Amino acid sequence: MKAMVIKELGNSDVFQLEEREKPKVQPQHLVIEVKATSVNPLDTMLRSMETPWSNNLPEILHGDVAGVVVEVGEGVTGFKVGDEVYGCAGGISGINGALAEYMLVDANLMAHKPTTLSMKQAAALPLVSITAWEALHDKLKIQSGDHILIHGATGGVGHIAIQLAKSFGAAVSATVKPRNLDVANKLNADNIINVEEQTVSDYVKSLTDGVGFDAVFDTVAGKNIQLSFDAVRINGEVATILPIEDTLKAALKSLTLHSVLMLVPMVHGINRASHGNILTHISTLVDKGVIKPLIDSSDFSIWDVAKAHERYHSGQAVGKITLSMRSE
Repeated sequence: MKAMVIKELGNSDVFQLEEREKPKVQPQHLVIEVKATSVNPLDTMLRSMETPWSNNLPEILHGDVAGVVVEVGEGVTGFKVGDEVYGCAGGISGINGALAEYMLVDANLMAHKPTTLSMKQAAALPLVSITAWEALHDKLKIQSGDHILIHGATGGVGHIAIQLAKSFGAAVSATVKPRNLDVANKLNADNIINVEEQTVSDYVKSLTDGVGFDAVFDTVAGKNIQLSFDAVRINGEVATILPIEDTLKAALKSLTLHSVLMLVPMVHGINRASHGNILTHISTLVDKGVIKPLIDSSDFSIWDVAKAHERYHSGQAVGKITLSMRSE
């Protein structure tokens, strides 16, 4: 099979096209014919810099995948040859990813693709929707009556989190930069906040009578996390997808902090079935019209992965950058 591989860390030009042996099916696994993948910030980090997973980095990157089952391993139930599936199942921790014609995947990490989506659309969902679900459902336990603030309305995780929080019955406010206001206004949030026109104190006062939000999901993190601490009410909860260095404000407001790292089941081999279960829930919500992925206007093949990474680094993408399998 053909695959795009990396043999060193660096810029997007480190990707090389090579012939590799097609993976052989294993117990509890599937071999899928890859139809599409998408770019996540994680993929660009793994390609370009040392991370906690660099010592066991596979040569074939990208976790998100949508494709067709071509082989079913011993012990697998719920999937058969010909099924259209999607998941986040490799590209890290020694597990080859989706930048190839075929991919070996743990069946527990996979789910049946939403029937209403194309392969490209489905490939945009796994990592970001699992992250949003774990933050909102598992950690923050968002429910009807809650008012949540989501930072990064049009980001990969943020736009799914808005739709998911609404499906849980919450009131949703979300922040966005001015250039993405039009897109953000189509995501069904109750309030869209232009971060260049309103300060935290401005929108906390106008939207919560100065009390603060019940919960904040910060998909931007970094320095932005301090704004999350400012925006949440006393005894509220904050979830973030990146490490926090300074938690003094959180301590002074008696906040509950949640770290969300969806990689844990895949990297550590624990509770992997939870990811397949989450994606099954997401498929149902998508096919009911509750969730719709936001796809960037770019059009790349998997063999153009370097250009896709460059598109990500340009900061011009709105929504997920997707790549489809086309003849090289």
